[in-house]
Amino acid sequence: MQEQIEALEKKVAALIEEEPDLFLVEVRIKPVNNIKVFIDGDKGVSIERLVQYNRKLYRQLEEEAMFPDGNFSLEVSSPGLDEPIKMHRQYVKNIGRFVEVTDMQGVKREGKLIEANEGQIIIEEQTGKGKKATTKQHSFTFDNIKTTKIQIRFN
Repeated sequence: MQEQIEALEKKVAALIEEEPDLFLVEVRIKPVNNIKVFIDGDKGVSIERLVQYNRKLYRQLEEEAMFPDGNFSLEVSSPGLDEPIKMHRQYVKNIGRFVEVTDMQGVKREGKLIEANEGQIIIEEQTGKGKKATTKQHSFTFDNIKTTKIQIRFN
């Protein structure tokens, strides 16, 4: 399975190499050969581009008979809001958005992502309202982050 994932990662990298704003986030293969490819972009990625990549990759997999009997399904998409942030480029892209960070000890913090450098992220947590409002900054090194998810806020 790992060999197939690595082969698919190389194929996707070759497909998107001429668009430097795009990057591969993850390739997953479920036991029934259900392949999920997650591509993101520094400024997002359009559905039209994802459809093009899906068609090209599907054609390659069929022609090369990577899955005998053509027994596979392929889904190329951008990571949805339910998918955790996995890469530094995704953190940078989401600066200014609200996130929920769970550290390796299971402690959760919510706040606005205000910085993402090579070693850590910083979120700003606001508690209370009006005159009692306080703002705290929390920093997390990447090796101490279990998951980070985007939070939707309605004002």
